[in-house]
Amino acid sequence: MPPSEPTSAPAPEPVVSLADPRAVQIMSTEHWSLLTSRSLAYNEAFTRGGMFLTFLSTSFVALALIAQAMSFDDEFLTVAAVVLAFDLVIGVTTYGRINGANVDDLRAVYGMARIRHGYTEIAPVVAPYFTSATHDDMASVVSAYGSPSNSGIGLLLYGLTTSGGMIALITSMVGGVLAAVLSLIIGVSGGLVVWVGVGGGVLVFAILYGLTAGSITRRQEKLTAMFPAPDAEPDS
Repeated sequence: MPPSEPTSAPAPEPVVSLADPRAVQIMSTEHWSLLTSRSLAYNEAFTRGGMFLTFLSTSFVALALIAQAMSFDDEFLTVAAVVLAFDLVIGVTTYGRINGANVDDLRAVYGMARIRHGYTEIAPVVAPYFTSATHDDMASVVSAYGSPSNSGIGLLLYGLTTSGGMIALITSMVGGVLAAVLSLIIGVSGGLVVWVGVGGGVLVFAILYGLTAGSITRRQEKLTAMFPAPDAEPDS
């Protein structure tokens, strides 16, 4: 008797409803993927910030050792300017990468808010137990960061309390010191040097803040709300 031919298993039907248990499994997998992405973004931001602070402190120690071997003349100021310029470049690139990690984190929080909305559609009874956003409009998404205010000054003060804000302040300080050293090299003296340093630091901070505000705003505009909160303002 010839052997019977193996029968092929029927193709699985596509998921057409959230009531399908496979929909929950798919969304849960995506949820964990976003959690992993958010964790990686935080780890990279903290690691890059730590590397910058370590490099900065090491360069200052090196300048202190050089100062003991050299008098505070034009040659030392030139060496200090080169080191500070390198510190400034490292600080700006570190801040840029931390800003990029913050954008990645925002995208992950946005995606998880949308997935939670799917959970509430599948099981509405669990909605009161969620403490994180279940709507994907921007006001609901950014509530995960605990920003105390929507005003420009409030957001600025809140940003200074973050790791990126700290790196921005330190980088601005390095830029101010570099400006002061360069002014000494070209012959500026007296109290004007202090004002040059302050102006340089403020300028660097203003540039970093302007780049950050524009980047976050552009990213927010690209995150379209599919499930906004009932009281959310419509996108312009």
